[in-house]
Amino acid sequence: MTHLWVRSEQRPNEDRTGLTPEGAGKLIAKGLRVTVEESSSRIIPIDGYRNAGCEIAPENSWPDAPRDAIIFGLKELPDDGTPLPHRHIMFGHAFKGQHAGRRLLERFKAGGGTLYDLEYLVDPEGRRVAAFGYWAGYAGAAVSLMAWAAQKSGGLCGPVSAYPDKHAMQKDLGQQLDATGLPRPSAIVIGAMGRVGSGAADLCTAMGVTPTRWDMEETAHGGPFPEILQHDIFLNCIFARPGTPVFVPKDALTADRNLSVIGDVACDPDSDYNPVPVYSEATTWDAPATRVHDTPPLDVMAIDNLPSLLPLESSQDYAAQLLPSLLTLDRLDQDVWARAEATFNDNMKGI
Repeated sequence: MTHLWVRSEQRPNEDRTGLTPEGAGKLIAKGLRVTVEESSSRIIPIDGYRNAGCEIAPENSWPDAPRDAIIFGLKELPDDGTPLPHRHIMFGHAFKGQHAGRRLLERFKAGGGTLYDLEYLVDPEGRRVAAFGYWAGYAGAAVSLMAWAAQKSGGLCGPVSAYPDKHAMQKDLGQQLDATGLPRPSAIVIGAMGRVGSGAADLCTAMGVTPTRWDMEETAHGGPFPEILQHDIFLNCIFARPGTPVFVPKDALTADRNLSVIGDVACDPDSDYNPVPVYSEATTWDAPATRVHDTPPLDVMAIDNLPSLLPLESSQDYAAQLLPSLLTLDRLDQDVWARAEATFNDNMKGI
């Protein structure tokens, strides 16, 4: 019997899950065994899983799970160097040359386990079967507007924390914007046709900000893009890749501009193709914005786990997208799982 073991998340500020009780019930009905760890942070209470028929295990007990169990979590494991003998489903961040990623792969080599990386669960055309992009854009736009409001009030954006739902986020953000006494800012979203950009544009619209929506057609000429500097807020929703143009070059810092906040939702400052090369490190929940120029001010928001700010909606959305693939876990040698394992094996060469 295929055994899925849903572990608790061990990364700070991570309340999301990739499986809802409803989804767990469907897996059990399909004949899978489902174990769910207790969690001090998961947005969905454990009773829902218990009522769905799941077995309940202590928090962080997955290292002692049966060797044939498939361990499922979202974010990375503690970087403690221990061998990994299980099969794991998670975002490994290990296939793009990251230093921590190599250490993770070395642990799989030492333990003999396998990584089915959620980023590389793709259909035959190479499209991801599930992604958090929409809620990353939604939350990223919200924190960027918070940064703008804080700047207009004479400071930097203060710490942020998870919201129970999007309505609570909208209410809090609306109060912060109203407190400035200013009209709503102007905003431009690049990548507006994608999941991330759609989320960013929807949040803007919900807050009374009518965004300028750009996508590939508007950026095909490769720049420069003076229109970006004419907006108060720029939301980058395009992931860096070879050929991505630079949207805000370093000389924009001293240029004549209205631009005062960049929300780099894609958040890839370490990439050689970073389209926003005016900052070098991701920001955090404790310090959501970094000031990269003083006069006039320019702040950058670049949090790398934005969907965690809305753990309920992002969990429900992602879990619904992923469930059809989880229902095929009894056929790991086929389709989406076989492609993910092939990607893992390719990246293990030379480890």
